[in-house]
Amino acid sequence: MWLRLVLAALPFAFFLGVVPWVNRTEPYVLGLPFFLFWLSLSIALTSVCMAVVYRLDPANRPDPAGSEEEG
Repeated sequence: MWLRLVLAALPFAFFLGVVPWVNRTEPYVLGLPFFLFWLSLSIALTSVCMAVVYRLDPANRPDPAGSEEEG
């Protein structure tokens, strides 16, 4: 459970926790100012983190009996 919490908190740290250290325009990475590159990287890593949290969550695992509720 702690791994899910850490992975869910990681995007918060990516976006807000490191802003004082990455808020600059130099150097340019892939033609983007560093801060814009950092935000783009954070968005991509947030998707990865949330996908891993989804896979680790026991509520999202399929029913072992294979029965589906009829609605």
